[in-house]
Amino acid sequence: MTLNERAHHLCDELAANADRFRVAVSTVAGARVIDCGGAVTGGLDAGLWLARVCTANLAEVRYSLPPIPSLPFPGVWVASDDPVRACLACQYAGLAVKTDGFFGMGSGPLRAVSGREPLFDHIPGREDSRYAVGVLESRRHVTEDVVAHLVGKLPTTVEKLTLLVAPTGSIAGTTQVVARSLETALHKLHELGFDVNQVVSGCGVAPLPPVTPHDLQAIGRTNDAILYGGRVTLWVRADDDQLAGIGPKVPASASADYGAPFADIYDRAGDFYKIDPLLFSPAEVTFVNLTSGRCHTFGRTDEGVLRRSFLGA
Repeated sequence: MTLNERAHHLCDELAANADRFRVAVSTVAGARVIDCGGAVTGGLDAGLWLARVCTANLAEVRYSLPPIPSLPFPGVWVASDDPVRACLACQYAGLAVKTDGFFGMGSGPLRAVSGREPLFDHIPGREDSRYAVGVLESRRHVTEDVVAHLVGKLPTTVEKLTLLVAPTGSIAGTTQVVARSLETALHKLHELGFDVNQVVSGCGVAPLPPVTPHDLQAIGRTNDAILYGGRVTLWVRADDDQLAGIGPKVPASASADYGAPFADIYDRAGDFYKIDPLLFSPAEVTFVNLTSGRCHTFGRTDEGVLRRSFLGA
């Protein structure tokens, strides 16, 4: 199956069990829209489903025991044996959707069937499919203009479009963002010039922060969960000297913006795009080199910043 077919089947199950997942299904301009946390409650199961759809079901996503034992928050754990396609071809929020009255960051395998991002020149994933499935991080309702905007980015071979929507400030939205610990590590490596196709498998975990209805606070907390609490392990086939050289640059702590809650960093910058893009990566990254058997760990978690972000302590 294509990536979008895999995600489409997950959406069918989600829609067929809308009451169980506390989601709402509607049709807008011919597209199926599944609200997972905007005008509905959504929940923990909907959050896991969102994260699985984002990765085209090429990753296992579940809740775990608290990854920071001194903080009373469960973890969101993700693992994949096809991490480049799952995380970079699908899960990475590489699609900005902007129309009159609507803005949302788009992810999911819809990006692979669109295939316009330069990222796809370096990774596998571009595909033809009669299905397209996208996930939008937004509090706004999907309009006909939004559907038309996305259809314009897709080949004419796409017959069925499904869009899942949830704001970050919802249970499902918070979960699906925190499920990106592995994705952020891979994207950071790509930005540093590392050939991510050397990554064979990967897993990551980050704490699930308290849900807040305030969007900027929600964005801050979910970023902090990964920047200061995320731990990722990557199984790679690479040269140890290469890993030793690039490793210190991978964790969030390598950025000059590191050290304060994300909301404070945003306030100081005054513009999201003025924040160092290399900040967005996990707190700690471990490479397990399948070629040599050696392990390399870089970075650290920061309980203090997490307490300030999550608890105001």
